[in-house]
Amino acid sequence: MATNLVNLERVDKSYGITPLLEQVSLGVSAGERIGLVGRNGAGKTTLLGLLARTEEADAGRVTHNRGLRVGVLDQRDEFEPGRTVSDVVLGDLPAHTWLSDRRARDVLTGLLADVPLERTVDGLSGGERRRAALARLLVREHDLVLLDEPTNHLDIEVTDWLAQHLRARSEALVAVTHDRWFLDAVCTTTWELADARVNSFEGGYAAYVLARAERDRMADASESRRQNLLRKELAWLRRGAPARTSKPKFRLDAASALIADEPDPRDKPALAKFASARLGKTVVDLKDVDVRRGTRELLREVSWQLGPGERIGVVGVNGAGKTTLLRLLAGETEPDHGKVAWGQTVQLGHLSQELGTLDPDVTVAAAAEEIKRVVKLAPDNIRPGAVGRRPVPTVGPEVTAISLLERFGFRGDRLRTRVGELSGGERRRLELLCLLLTEPNVLLLDEPTNDLDIDTLQVIEDFLDGWPGSLVVVTHDRYFLERTCDTVWALLGDGRFALLPGGVEEYLQRRRDGAGAAGGPAAGNAFGAQANAAEASAASTPGTAGPPSPAPSPDAGARQASAADQRAAKKELAKLERQLSRLTARVDQLHSAQAEHASDYECLMELDGELRGVQAEKDEVETRWLELAELLEGTA
Repeated sequence: MATNLVNLERVDKSYGITPLLEQVSLGVSAGERIGLVGRNGAGKTTLLGLLARTEEADAGRVTHNRGLRVGVLDQRDEFEPGRTVSDVVLGDLPAHTWLSDRRARDVLTGLLADVPLERTVDGLSGGERRRAALARLLVREHDLVLLDEPTNHLDIEVTDWLAQHLRARSEALVAVTHDRWFLDAVCTTTWELADARVNSFEGGYAAYVLARAERDRMADASESRRQNLLRKELAWLRRGAPARTSKPKFRLDAASALIADEPDPRDKPALAKFASARLGKTVVDLKDVDVRRGTRELLREVSWQLGPGERIGVVGVNGAGKTTLLRLLAGETEPDHGKVAWGQTVQLGHLSQELGTLDPDVTVAAAAEEIKRVVKLAPDNIRPGAVGRRPVPTVGPEVTAISLLERFGFRGDRLRTRVGELSGGERRRLELLCLLLTEPNVLLLDEPTNDLDIDTLQVIEDFLDGWPGSLVVVTHDRYFLERTCDTVWALLGDGRFALLPGGVEEYLQRRRDGAGAAGGPAAGNAFGAQANAAEASAASTPGTAGPPSPAPSPDAGARQASAADQRAAKKELAKLERQLSRLTARVDQLHSAQAEHASDYECLMELDGELRGVQAEKDEVETRWLELAELLEGTA
């Protein structure tokens, strides 16, 4: 039975007159990996503080297991000025301690391969400070790790490394994040904080979306628009970006009835036709473009065309020139060599990373209406689901700026709030909306997901689904990129701008291959050089455990199952699915029973013991299900 590390019993917490938590009872067990989601301002950071006991509850009780070691990553990476990276990350940890610890070496080379050991923290970028804060936390051992927005300022490559590293650790984990790919990749349980309550869902983001949509359907929820958003998200998950093909298929199959008639998020041919009518054949052309910044060559002899209706995602390491590329496309900077040409009908909209383009003294409603009171949207008949040949639509519906503000989450008193009083996420949301009110036909978005919660991201994705124009997105949010873009291009750091038919996975593989060819990611770094030397020494010393040599892969033909084996596997698969349904129902019953007896400690202990037994049995059944499904897939 897993040890219970932290318990919250009937906890209340408020700020002013706003209740954040009401009668919340929950616990974190050893080895659990929990993702915490909810709207901005719902109280997620406060809940982390209660778990760490850095916040005091207004009522109720928070208990820690005796001797519990808790590691916390805050949203703000605050370091003492003048200290070096080594001071911050390692402190007084002796060199021989971390050099002999394989996991510590992995953390330092994975997060700080390009950051010199003796460099002071004063000049570090936001991404470098975040990586240093993560390294400081992860080089040490804990029983429970609490992470508040761990992927902020991290590029796709580092986020992928962090997900793999956290999956391999044994500590319990609670992470507050809006990064949906990270939730799916790392977490086995999802907590939703809404209306001062915490609802628990088994699985990562994909399973959470399914459970949430099913919960709303069973409750006959009146918010039909919200359900439509969730069904669209489920349909996209079910059709499968490459990164999601490894999800447990029985969970996705359970969603089939719910999304059977849900069309693709975008009617791509119709949107392309309408975009061509608005933009013509030429949108933006780069011809033999060179761009240098000091000694760095960001673009070298790049010739590239952005076509009407294309949706392009741009990836690359920090400093590769992604923001410079957007400024080049927007005409805000000039190339050192070559030419940039725009079509005559192009109307550009550029959302930069910097906030502050709006007057802080005007209200939200006034800021939007100053740009345009009424705006025309794309015609309804190019939304997903239409079939057959049809003429290019020319007229779309008109909506008011206030209607769009409400759609983007500004309702009631928030419409009369001054821009200067909005949170960072709200200002980001308002700036994007004001940009859309100018009715551009080419959108350039630089990190549009910064500071936005998941519900807001879903609204923006839904809006972009029906937006007919050309789109270029620079983002480290892998989920948003795969959800909104049809093609991925990469700035590889050597001046090349390359198409990635395999998307983000191909980019990560290229980066891994390139790092290996160059001598590993830690080459040229003090941390990495010492770590590599220590690892080489350990490998050459008799009796010292080194990394296991990869076993030769067996011949694929030897794995082919016979027809009899396939029939037996299908029969067992059907039996396992019935078992899973029964076990899932029992888990739900036990969760309900725990909620009913939250104040009865002895009863809770009994229920907890039974729940862990049922959950362990369910895990075994799921594992066997996946093995059989993989076997049948391999023979298909």
